[in-house]
Amino acid sequence: MPALPTALYTAAQVRALDRHAIEVLGVPGYELMNRAAQAALVALRARFPTARRLRIWCGAGNNAGDGYVLARLAQAAGLAVEVVAVTAPERLAGDAATAWRDWCAASPERLSHAAPAASDGVVNVDLEVDALLGTGLDRPVEGAMAAAVRQINDSPAPVVALDIPSGLSADSGAALGVAVQADLTVSFVALKQGLLTGAGPAHAGALVFDDLGVDAAGAGVAPSMRRLVAGDLLSWLPGRSRDAHKGRHGRVLVIGGGPGMPGAVRLAAEAALRVGAGLVSVASLPAHVPAVVAARPEIICHGIEADAAGFALLDELLANADVVALGPGLGRSEWARALWQRAMRHAGPMVIDADGLNLLAEQPLAAAGPRVLTPHPGEAARLLGTTPAAIQADRPAALQALVARHGGIVVLKGAGSLIARNGECPWLCDRGNPGMASAGTGDVLTGAIAGLIAQLGCAWTGARAGVLVHALAGDAAAAGGERGLLAGDLLMRLRACVNP
Repeated sequence: MPALPTALYTAAQVRALDRHAIEVLGVPGYELMNRAAQAALVALRARFPTARRLRIWCGAGNNAGDGYVLARLAQAAGLAVEVVAVTAPERLAGDAATAWRDWCAASPERLSHAAPAASDGVVNVDLEVDALLGTGLDRPVEGAMAAAVRQINDSPAPVVALDIPSGLSADSGAALGVAVQADLTVSFVALKQGLLTGAGPAHAGALVFDDLGVDAAGAGVAPSMRRLVAGDLLSWLPGRSRDAHKGRHGRVLVIGGGPGMPGAVRLAAEAALRVGAGLVSVASLPAHVPAVVAARPEIICHGIEADAAGFALLDELLANADVVALGPGLGRSEWARALWQRAMRHAGPMVIDADGLNLLAEQPLAAAGPRVLTPHPGEAARLLGTTPAAIQADRPAALQALVARHGGIVVLKGAGSLIARNGECPWLCDRGNPGMASAGTGDVLTGAIAGLIAQLGCAWTGARAGVLVHALAGDAAAAGGERGLLAGDLLMRLRACVNP
């Protein structure tokens, strides 16, 4: 099977590619269906080589057609096949109806029937195959389809989804009511963006892709998103010249660390150093200076009081900084608000996170220079005046809304982090792992982005590179297990990731 492509598409775009293959390239729709089923058979046998008994759940439309063709091909390959027709086959039309008739002709027993009784925990099949619903789903799954999804999920057997897990939105990555929890998803023609963000990764399981001979680029359909891959870093992070010095690699100022939060600025500052920034300073409460310097003496730490002398020092630090990272552990005290107000005047690039974002939600200010916002769903909800659930219900739409309202570059964190700015194709990061859902990993990301912007001189490239490097470091740190992963564990992995 081909490697996963970097180009991602919406459901509407995939339908356009199907039409192009049929109407322009002259590939019959039923031929595409046969190619899809053959690709699925190859993938499931590679992933589950000992599986001999398949139960294929067929619904409506071409997804059901894929299932009926798979049933015929699997049976011809010597596998035992049981088909569950959740939608009456007589209601099928076009290629899906042809697929049903060919299955019947190949299977005199016609092992198609109503849904089996609910699982009692006994494994009577080796694989459940989901061919219920395709990519066109735009409303919650209900009725018999919802019952079938629940039975598939309750089965002790592994689950293979054809094209997309039924109930998952191909565009938003949200589960619409209920959705199949697949162990393997075989995606066809073009990779759907919803498989890789929101609930998509949790429902899709392992992903395999086959374009079925349809060239999306040749069809002239521009992708809706692009997927970050490790190879991108080769072009973004070239080797350094032999006469390099710290002044060439940027000066980062991290502002934050309210009462009880020295660790946040320390993590962000060290991350900026670990990705290669030449010089990193911290502006925090005076009481935090000893802790930060003792933990990492390479960080230059300044205590800032909310008075004339403190503000004069902060203004000097801002004037000397190439990039500002604002928000790690900042808090929302009067001291925090005073520092935030002055920092927002910075004319250079700025990475804003945590309480820097919460204060921005309270008092939206136009950027004096390029800025990168890095909200998680809760912070994104505050920035848009909505709820985290609404953000997660359509992450791509929330991403665009954040860019439209607040400008600059937005990194919407979470499973399948998204990066966008006005006028550019958004990017998606499908690396990273659940172990990174722990305190402080967002501070590491803030510092990594700031440090890379300082070196590269481009906020757009630095934001994308920072997200990818952070995710790769998280995966490397989780090699020994995800549970118990600490933000500090990522710091030592960053160096290898920025030296591809």
